Amino acid sequence: MDDKIYTISELSDYLNNMMAADPILQDLWVRGEVSNFHHHNSGHMYFTLKDNHSCISAIMFRGNNRYLKFELEEGMTVNAHGYVGIYQPRGNYQFYIDQLEPAGKGALYLAFEQLKLKLSQEGLFAVEQKKAIPLLPQKIGVVTSPTGAAIRDILAVARRRFRNVSMLIVPSLVQGEQAASQIVRGIEYLNQRADIDLIIISRGGGTIEDLWPFNEEMVARSIFCSQKPIISGVGHESDYTIADFVADLRAPTPSAAAELALSSRLELEKNLTGIYNRLVNAIQFQLANSRGKLSALAGRRVFSNPQELLATQLQNLDDLSRRLELTMERTINKKREKFIFLNGKLEGLSPLKTLSRGYTITSKTGNIVNSIAVIEQGDLLITRVSDGEILSRVEGKREDELDG
Repeated sequence: MDDKIYTISELSDYLNNMMAADPILQDLWVRGEVSNFHHHNSGHMYFTLKDNHSCISAIMFRGNNRYLKFELEEGMTVNAHGYVGIYQPRGNYQFYIDQLEPAGKGALYLAFEQLKLKLSQEGLFAVEQKKAIPLLPQKIGVVTSPTGAAIRDILAVARRRFRNVSMLIVPSLVQGEQAASQIVRGIEYLNQRADIDLIIISRGGGTIEDLWPFNEEMVARSIFCSQKPIISGVGHESDYTIADFVADLRAPTPSAAAELALSSRLELEKNLTGIYNRLVNAIQFQLANSRGKLSALAGRRVFSNPQELLATQLQNLDDLSRRLELTMERTINKKREKFIFLNGKLEGLSPLKTLSRGYTITSKTGNIVNSIAVIEQGDLLITRVSDGEILSRVEGKREDELDG
């Protein structure tokens, strides 16, 4: 009963101190598969590292995981560096990670593949999204280091192929942590200028770490959103970056980017000369052909005596004129005869013709009097005769006496 009795906290402190004093447990790499992964709102990552026989709880604080180039995923096998300690509130021992990389693949390579897949699924690499590269840009904006080999190569190509082109160099870091944001600002600045026809983003070759700014998501989205067409000329021919896939045109080197941007003046002059010569030959052929046709036509009799060409037409015109006159005369006579006939019939039916034979028409207040029953003594009557009207007053009326 004389043995010391420890509290749970004392035991946890003891074990924690033992682990802290062990150099292996304080600086070691372990390999395991990520399980039960949870990225907390605080930014800390909680997960389990396991193999076929054992597992250990692991935590990677925000201050460490913020520098990860790839996205940690469930089921991923990783190499983790850190130390082992006790989480005393639960009495669990766990692995505190400060470095993490994919097992079998480099972190940057994995991040490249992850971002490439993500942006491809969003359609940022689609061919139909690519903008056309102008044939002869008046002014080109170049986002690159003003002191690097890339800009020297671009300017050398420009001087050789087309001296008249104007170039605006937007200085930017092309490697390091600040490079991506500066490249984005350069692209945005050039998009605000109305005088820029084309943008080149470029740098020379290097390791994947050196080229990494051109694999950043912010740079890719800036290229995709650009209103100006963009040529990407990054690294050497074997180097591919995310910027290459998003850009409207990928060039294998900075020099190639300038060559793609600038059509050769000599080639243009040669093409124009060829077109001019073909045009002159075509015109000369047409002129010679037309002269031959004209000579053949000029030898015809009709051109020496042009009246013959019109003789038949003039005679036909006279014939048509005579036929027109005869047709009009016959038509008028028929119409005149029909008019006389109808006029005779109309006169036979005319009330005035009837009146001229001694008949009259009597009316009372505008109404025709056709019976003595409609008049009374004293009524005013109007009697229409052939040459005027007679006004009379009724003094009386007498009915006809019918026989029988």
